[in-house]
Amino acid sequence: MMQKSDLNIRFATVEDISAIALIERECFFSPWSEKAISDTMCRQESIFLVAEAGGEICGYIGCYYVLDEGYITNVAVSESFRRRGIAKKLIEELILRARKLELSFVTLEVRSKNEPAISLYKGLGFCDVGLRPRFYHDPDDDARLMTFYI
Repeated sequence: MMQKSDLNIRFATVEDISAIALIERECFFSPWSEKAISDTMCRQESIFLVAEAGGEICGYIGCYYVLDEGYITNVAVSESFRRRGIAKKLIEELILRARKLELSFVTLEVRSKNEPAISLYKGLGFCDVGLRPRFYHDPDDDARLMTFYI
């Protein structure tokens, strides 16, 4: 596990967009464009955090909210930084900030075959709330809906 002092979690800035896009391309079959990242990150009703280790952006989490409902868009950690607890720290920080905003819950979709992510979310207190059959493509997969009630 990475030591807390080795990791800095902060709000993302426009200067971080290219690094976030690079992680997107590395982690997802259908990565978001820099414009999509910027549009989501710059929404007034968003929480968009990056994890920095040694001055390098190694992960991020995005969430937008409507009234008291939070919708996590993506959680991603660069391959060379995985298995160090970074995703967990990003999610925990997002939940702290969601609490301060008095959100009732944060929810997300995850590929049904992504067991490491599902295990992480369950370990943090997310619960299954639904299934979207054939939601993902390349490769085809269902989306599990998971929610953390604040």
